[in-house]
Amino acid sequence: IALAAVRKVGRSLKYIASSLQMDREIVLEAVRQDGTALDHAASALQLDREVAFEAVRKTGCSLKYIAAALQSDREIVLEALRQDSQALEHAAPALQQDREIVFEAVRKDGWALNY
Repeated sequence: IALAAVRKVGRSLKYIASSLQMDREIVLEAVRQDGTALDHAASALQLDREVAFEAVRKTGCSLKYIAAALQSDREIVLEALRQDSQALEHAAPALQQDREIVFEAVRKDGWALNY
């Protein structure tokens, strides 16, 4: 039932049992439907690179919900920026100064320079 629920509405992850919020398969399905569902995943899964990548692939701003260690992952940040240039705000400070990263953000939206 939980898997069917998150496939339909990813953020329903918030309402399922905490033991299921630790289930990688359920969390992957949830973030594939809505990347911001990562906010309700167990912290161990917020550290999971594949889960984080799927979340930002669907919803760029979900970069703010992934573990800090992954906010400095160049590939994840670039994918987030392809979806939402404002995700730059949640990238690690070193990447906020990176020429390629900033270019990708500004290419989509000049307002990204605010971050």
